Amino acid sequence: MDDLRTALLTLSPDDRTEFVRFLQRQRQRVAGRQDVRLYELLTGPALAPAALVARLYPAAPNAVAYYAVRKRLLLHLTDFLVLRQRQHDATAAAAVRGHLTLAQYLFGAGVPRLAWGTLRKAEKQARDHEQYEALNAVYNLQIQHAGTPHAEPLPDVLRRRHANKKAADEEERANIADSLLRHRLREARTQGRPAAAFDAIVQEILAEYDLLEAFARSPSLLCRLLSIARSGMLVRRDFASFAPFAERCYGLMVRRHGFAPAQRGYQLRLLYMLAHALYRTRHFAESVRYLEQGRAVLAAGGRPLAESGPRFMFLLAANYAFLQRNAESIALLEGALRTVPALPALDALTARLQLTFHYFAEGNFQKANHVLLRLGRTDHWLEQHMGLEWLLNRNLGELLIQFELGAADVALLRLRAIDRGLRERFPAGPGGAPAAGGSYRYVLGYLALVHEILEDPTVAQRPAFAQKVARMPEFWPLEREDLQIQSFYAWLRARMLGRPYYEVLLEIATS
Repeated sequence: MDDLRTALLTLSPDDRTEFVRFLQRQRQRVAGRQDVRLYELLTGPALAPAALVARLYPAAPNAVAYYAVRKRLLLHLTDFLVLRQRQHDATAAAAVRGHLTLAQYLFGAGVPRLAWGTLRKAEKQARDHEQYEALNAVYNLQIQHAGTPHAEPLPDVLRRRHANKKAADEEERANIADSLLRHRLREARTQGRPAAAFDAIVQEILAEYDLLEAFARSPSLLCRLLSIARSGMLVRRDFASFAPFAERCYGLMVRRHGFAPAQRGYQLRLLYMLAHALYRTRHFAESVRYLEQGRAVLAAGGRPLAESGPRFMFLLAANYAFLQRNAESIALLEGALRTVPALPALDALTARLQLTFHYFAEGNFQKANHVLLRLGRTDHWLEQHMGLEWLLNRNLGELLIQFELGAADVALLRLRAIDRGLRERFPAGPGGAPAAGGSYRYVLGYLALVHEILEDPTVAQRPAFAQKVARMPEFWPLEREDLQIQSFYAWLRARMLGRPYYEVLLEIATS
């Protein structure tokens, strides 16, 4: 595979046009630019290196010259991407880097007064927006030129530099701890819920990076610390204790400091964590209120924050469903799947799976099935990229949809496949301990009840079946379980009560 070709093909149509113009501007007086010609060849049909050499030098193939042109084209691509990044990056860090570049040039050109004025602007901007790494570079340049005219007093610069170094180090350690926890959480997702308590892992990492007593003095650090707490909460499913804590922290930050434009990314992460915790604790209206705040920040933030948009949209649609606004949920997700440019691949899969839930709630099983068929991925691929629980939700949803469509035989095949897969992955231990299914043993119990309905739909109306449903799940209180799990539980209750599924789901979610 040609890596240079791969990199060039990632450019959008507009960027390709601009890149060609960029190449032509480099040496406008040189006719027949070979780097432009090589670009055209690499972005066309795939060719072997020998064929590329022959196309570039038809009279006398020259491999040495060919690789020199490749090297020059790669350098031009790098310059183009750096320039484009600076044009599109409106953050404070980009502005500080620009001031630093200008100051370095001015020092070299012998204009120290203007250079120091530029450095003071860079320092203020970096300090106001908590850009600790950029601020450290500013102080290092100030120290380097402390002996020039118009310089700041060196002791003052050193004092500010040492204070910033401490804040930067604390933020760096929090960032490492956050990333490490996310890494371990991803491992847990691909293998199912971990058997060991996640709290011990959290405490170990916080102690290792000396963050046990860290205080959220800034939006960036608060965001990282709450992210660490949320990682533990996601595994423990302890949403009830996290939501009030997150709300207090966010409210305190808003009242004390607020969020500067360059801190909108941190604000969005905090708003999402808070809205997600409120959703899990069934405070749907409050969750929507924070999500609307986040969407307003997204609208004001422009392109750098756009990647956060899908998460806010998915959570907003989920909240709408439990506020009896399911039609709005469907419209929101359908609109997102039609957007240009298209959603990233993994986000599109999540949108489609969520859309099946909303169609199912409406009783539109044909559309729900059609959306599932359009996922177009194998179970193995979905498990590797989306996680085991995501795959289980997809498979359980498909099972119920097939039954509602009258394809009980297809539903039974899917049920047996899910049951077999869980028992093979999590076999029973000696003497039956641990039980088959591991942390997902409740799914096996659920499948057993669904199997009874598949064999005889009238069984759901019998008292013995109602008693079995009342005992589900035996090991995890319903009020602390995922709402996705409750949606499957609601289907059983709806069958048992002979009432519409969506009506029963709303009762369970708001009780």
